Amino acid sequence: MSATLSQNMLLAVPLAPLVGAVVAGLFGKQVGRRGAHTVTILGVLISLIISALTLKSVIQDGARFNQTVYEWMVLGGLKMEVGFMIDGLSAMMMCVVTFVSLMVHIYTIGYMEEDPGYQRFFSYISLFTFSMLMLVMSNNMLQLFFGWEAVGLVSYLLIGFWYTKPTAIFANMKAFLVNRVGDFGFILGIGLLVAYGGSLNYTETFAKANELAAIKFPGQDWMMLTVACICLFIGAMGKSAQFPLHVWLPDSMEGPTPISALIHAATMVTAGIFMVSRFSPLFELSDTALNFVLVIGAITALFMGFLGIIQNDIKRVVAYSTLSQLGYMTVALGASAYSVAVFHLMTHAFFKALLFLGAGSVIIGMHHDQDIRNMGGLWKYMRITWFTSLLGSLALIGTPFFSGFYSKDSIIEAVAASHLPAASFAYFAVVAGVFVTAFYSFRMYFLVFHGKENFRHKPFPGEHDHHDDHGHGHDHDHTPHESKWVVTAPLLLLAIPSVVIGYLTIGPMLHGDFFKDAIFINHELHHAMRELGEEFHGPVAMVLHSVKTLPLWLAIAGVLTAYVFYMVAPQIPAWFARVFRPVITVLENKYYMDWFNENVLARGARLLGTGLWKGGDQGLIDGVLINGSARTVGGIAGLVRLIQTGHLYWYALVMILGVVGLMTWQLWPYMGPQFKAVFGL
Repeated sequence: MSATLSQNMLLAVPLAPLVGAVVAGLFGKQVGRRGAHTVTILGVLISLIISALTLKSVIQDGARFNQTVYEWMVLGGLKMEVGFMIDGLSAMMMCVVTFVSLMVHIYTIGYMEEDPGYQRFFSYISLFTFSMLMLVMSNNMLQLFFGWEAVGLVSYLLIGFWYTKPTAIFANMKAFLVNRVGDFGFILGIGLLVAYGGSLNYTETFAKANELAAIKFPGQDWMMLTVACICLFIGAMGKSAQFPLHVWLPDSMEGPTPISALIHAATMVTAGIFMVSRFSPLFELSDTALNFVLVIGAITALFMGFLGIIQNDIKRVVAYSTLSQLGYMTVALGASAYSVAVFHLMTHAFFKALLFLGAGSVIIGMHHDQDIRNMGGLWKYMRITWFTSLLGSLALIGTPFFSGFYSKDSIIEAVAASHLPAASFAYFAVVAGVFVTAFYSFRMYFLVFHGKENFRHKPFPGEHDHHDDHGHGHDHDHTPHESKWVVTAPLLLLAIPSVVIGYLTIGPMLHGDFFKDAIFINHELHHAMRELGEEFHGPVAMVLHSVKTLPLWLAIAGVLTAYVFYMVAPQIPAWFARVFRPVITVLENKYYMDWFNENVLARGARLLGTGLWKGGDQGLIDGVLINGSARTVGGIAGLVRLIQTGHLYWYALVMILGVVGLMTWQLWPYMGPQFKAVFGL
């Protein structure tokens, strides 16, 4: 253990939010609202300070920590324990999680101030922070799985926080079930690695990577490691919302906006990206698994972006943007550019949390109306929200010098340098996705902050609109207003890294030794990162080079197209909606994935369950094995009862007949031939 990293200090990082969650959750009535948010914010602040000091030690002093903190049990040679692995990857994730969580905690004071579940909400988000920190700090697969399931459980509680709202209950159950599908693959992957590697510890498993790569899957020609990596990635597909396990994330917008920023932008959905990066020593040994990752990420990046174009709910636009950006990160993983994926994870965490919280501020200002068609011209009434949302949008589309530019362009260049078979399709998807991202991002920006003030005479009345007492349906005139400082302060603080963090960190994170012992790449087989390093000459040179590349001009074209369509000539999108109605219908129905899940998978499962219940349980088990055996015994008993008369002469006759039968059976071998001869048989 490095002398600069104290085990007790590291323990305080996850335990401080846990203490806050316990106090706010169990003693919420006693401490009150102020006490609940004070103790949880203090806990997360302590975690952030220690995480920042840890990151500083990792960068400046090369400090590392990889030890067991608590040994739970030993089964044979298998150790089940709690331990921490602190290196560049985990230290960076600790800072991202705690910083975004702190911003969300502060923001929640204003957003949830009138909610009766105020203390419960603070308990949940603090408990979520604890779970995510246990996940990213783990040094073994058991603790990883605990954190993995814990964030899923708390997200279920947060999505269904308004438990009297039917859509919220449906959404949290949907998220829970879809994630169980992914988690089934995840635990199979862990099981294969433990079965053949004999250890739950990362370091011990990675040390046996070459041995594991030589093992064939029983009864098949497949590499066992390929099967294990694909199973692990199926877990990531559920948690990080990759096609086709993406369907839960848009519906999860039914929860309060702060959790959209915390869970579905910066932390939980990036757990899969973190996990694959951590397991890079194994994924590097299977090109089949990397191609699979590449294809899934490319499909998600492009086709989820298309869905963002037709959304009218402000939170759902940002949600589909999150899906698309997660696809970009996954594509980088498939191209063996793990550090680029994690770099985009970090930059995306800041600007996407900013956009979600900005959307929440707009919702507050619009009196909880979320339809962007009812907005317009809000920049005059909500200056801070407008300005920070503009910065977040510019970062999202990859504007030069903004954080998203460095990470997104690096992903595109890494895919272009990859020689995997799936790289061509992935390159097309991520390049086309640049235009799509710019278009839907600035479609939302222009409709919300510029143009006609539609909130004065709402063309699409929302569910929260109030009507007059006479039932005429006339909506009250609500003038938007800027949010309180507890809402706008986190926006300003998140806007700073959204602009500068990419410029400041691209050198050490991608082309330095920041991830030197956290991420492993076989540069002989997968040389995308080596080629990126050869072409990198600094963040300014990267911007100058982008002027000659296609992605920058596609982003500009996307912004200009959105401006023309929604500010200059709104009849153009109306024309497209009429002419391409079948395509719009497919997009509005989200490629019919929900229909397929509900009418094919769910209904098929119900039919199968009914068949197993009626045919298997009721028919075979109850009808044949249980009731059938009882009826057989009863029938035999009924026949036996006929000869159980209770009369002595009857029993004597039976005994005589029995003796005669027994003697005949015993003597037949000797008397049989004579008997047959006498009677001519």
